[in-house]
Amino acid sequence: MNILTRYIAAAYLRIFGLCLAAFIAIYLVIDFLEKIGRFLRFQPLWTDIIHFFLLKIPEIFTQVVPLAVLMATLLTLGLLSRNSEITAMRGCGISLARISAPILAIACGVSLLTIVTNEFVLPETYQKMRYIEEVLIRKQSYNTFFRQNNIWHKDGNTIMMARLFDPARQTLGGITLWNFAKGLRPIKRIDADSATREKQQWVLHRVTVRELGKDGITATTKAADFPTALSLTIEDLKVVDKYADNMGFLKLKEYIRKLRRGGYETTRYEAQMHAKISLPFASLIMAFLGIPFALRGGRSSGIAVGIGASIAIGFAYFITNSILISFGQTGVLPPFVSAWIANLLFALSGVWLAMTVTR
Repeated sequence: MNILTRYIAAAYLRIFGLCLAAFIAIYLVIDFLEKIGRFLRFQPLWTDIIHFFLLKIPEIFTQVVPLAVLMATLLTLGLLSRNSEITAMRGCGISLARISAPILAIACGVSLLTIVTNEFVLPETYQKMRYIEEVLIRKQSYNTFFRQNNIWHKDGNTIMMARLFDPARQTLGGITLWNFAKGLRPIKRIDADSATREKQQWVLHRVTVRELGKDGITATTKAADFPTALSLTIEDLKVVDKYADNMGFLKLKEYIRKLRRGGYETTRYEAQMHAKISLPFASLIMAFLGIPFALRGGRSSGIAVGIGASIAIGFAYFITNSILISFGQTGVLPPFVSAWIANLLFALSGVWLAMTVTR
């Protein structure tokens, strides 16, 4: 790495760090003001509230980092142009590609870091945030939780396990219930293919009931339908649907495989799965788009222009991307196409801008 590359990279990283910190701070302040009133009604410990918002930082990072990359790109090149440093570099025979290379390399690294964060960090922080909000702050029971695509629910002397939940049809699949006597001795096991919520109760379908004694199974019966009075509600299960947004790519892929095996519609989740890879590359796209945009401005590019342009381009990208992904979730577009087409469109815009830059 030569001196020029280090100089551009250092200047870019300084501004990028400031932009990222500013976006995270603004997001935290707004989120804090929105939630603190509701939280204080439950009289929680301030340490739990602080822990909750600290755990939210990785999620905020993945959402605002493309805007930070774009703003840092525009501001860095704008300041270099304003100080005539770009002109000096070009006068020494340095190409625009070489000037842009450190910025693109850093943006690519940020995209890969975002993928790693989505895959390994966000699922864990989301689980901890949910526990803090529901149990420590809102003082709710934590009987229902979702881990590795399995749903567990404890209701008195009954424990239920369901392999999957289909939010669209509001059904559970692959269900097993255990009834326990005192001392946690199992007395009954109920297996069902599926369950639906009907008239304030769950109705199990295609059921096998096994009575358990001290020496093993004492009786086995089968039934087409079997009502059970579990306190589990659809509201409790909505967290499963929300959790899909915070799954990593590999876990969501496995969840889709299980849904397909159970005969459920997976188009919605397929679009989300492909977006797990396409969205992190928004940082690279923003840098690629921002470089020619900043260089076109020349010495007139300043801080106000950079901030305004980055916000406008960033919002245009995310609105376009959200609309296209929603098309993929509803089946209007193929899931893969809906996840990547926004990146393609903005990348082509960057190519067009690069072709119009005075060389």
